[in-house]
Amino acid sequence: MAGGEARGGECGYYTTDDALSQVGFGRFQALVLAYAGVGWTAEAMEIMMLSFVGPSVKDEWGISGQQEGLITSVVFAGMIIGGCLGGVISDSYGRRIGFLFTAVVTGIFGFLSALSPNYMCLLTLRFIVGMGLGAGHVLGTWFLEFVPAANRGTWVVVFHCTWTFGTILQALIAWAIMPVLGWRWLIALSSTPCFILLIFYSITPESPRYLCSRGRTADAQFILERVAIMNNMALPPGILIVGPQIRSDDVVDVETIVPLILSQDSAATDVCMSSSISRSINAFRTLVSRSLIRSTLLLWFVYFAFCFAYYGIVLLTSELSNGARRCGPVGMHLWQQNDARLYRDVLVTSIAEFPGLILAALLVDKVGRKLSMGAFAFLCLVSIAPLAAPLEEGLATVLLFSARTCITGSYAVLYIYGPEIYPSSCRNTGVGVATSLGRIGGMIAPLIAVGLLESCHQKEAVFVFDLVLFFAAVACALFPLETKGCQIQ
Repeated sequence: MAGGEARGGECGYYTTDDALSQVGFGRFQALVLAYAGVGWTAEAMEIMMLSFVGPSVKDEWGISGQQEGLITSVVFAGMIIGGCLGGVISDSYGRRIGFLFTAVVTGIFGFLSALSPNYMCLLTLRFIVGMGLGAGHVLGTWFLEFVPAANRGTWVVVFHCTWTFGTILQALIAWAIMPVLGWRWLIALSSTPCFILLIFYSITPESPRYLCSRGRTADAQFILERVAIMNNMALPPGILIVGPQIRSDDVVDVETIVPLILSQDSAATDVCMSSSISRSINAFRTLVSRSLIRSTLLLWFVYFAFCFAYYGIVLLTSELSNGARRCGPVGMHLWQQNDARLYRDVLVTSIAEFPGLILAALLVDKVGRKLSMGAFAFLCLVSIAPLAAPLEEGLATVLLFSARTCITGSYAVLYIYGPEIYPSSCRNTGVGVATSLGRIGGMIAPLIAVGLLESCHQKEAVFVFDLVLFFAAVACALFPLETKGCQIQ
């Protein structure tokens, strides 16, 4: 949870935040960013791949449209389970084990799905891949826990640029590979980044914040010393402790500091607890404790709303191109997408995310997390609202581009704020549950964007998305904490 301003080493003790603020963002964090970014790129490629694989499988195996849609649905279903599972694993056994689970499951089963002999085998393997993808949030949390508080928001937004890079890269690969080699090669190549994670896994460090949450301050200090050496800086003088600074007039034996602080926090995970099941239960109890229940419930809704809006806007882009003409006045020609145009449209709409990420990077550490999220959600609402009426293609494209920009910015800030409001002992569990609920929003979005528009109910579809975004903006204003520039446990 957010704490006060850093006061590193002034009394002979310092926290992880004090150490990271002193050593700054340097070469060490750049390497962590590169490693985590590869994992985030892999997740984006796997998600974007769903836009291309379904139609090709349908043509090759002669499956129905409903069966084609199920290829995407099972991935999201797996992500719901994987989000919670990855969070529990990383909070119980460490961040490294968490993203090892992501890399192994996504990479191996992703590659095996390229060899699927039939439809049912493909569904089963893609469901397991979804479980690995759902745990991908661990990489973002791991990177965040190495970044100093002063510019944490900006650098996490930079990390999210790797997602957009992954969507663009996948569109380019699909454009080059699909017409020549087919969908199996596309799936196989999309698993490559996960094997890069496995190659360099042995040299990746554990999060010092996680180690401190387990009372392993000596291990945490060793890693912080590596950070300081690589950044050509020095750690604050004194002894690394867990929790807030000890005042100079407090007379406390050094060996009793860690257990004393942890015992005073009824929601903290017991360092001596050996059972992973007990640790997991304790983490869930922390999420709904009196001090966090409001933030947790609001976070669940905002994740759901932003995911619902994000995938809804992606679907609106294609459906309005087809559906508006199908439901429009007589004389409007029916426009059919060919494969080349599909790849181009995916590429163009993905580029719309870069302005959102740039704006988020500029605002998040200046105006704060809550205001940034709320403002982006409101602007997205304003961009979508005119689409309730028939518009010319150029204006509709501009509005959809603007909406995609705003929802990307809001999502990027949310992925900063979510991990910041939880302590290290339950951070990934909290974010994992929230992202899993968000995936439910992603599964519901097609029912609105595709279902209503195909029935020529464009106004109703736009109204639903605007209503959800409005409540999301209100929820952002109701969050009790602003974590801009604050320490995290």
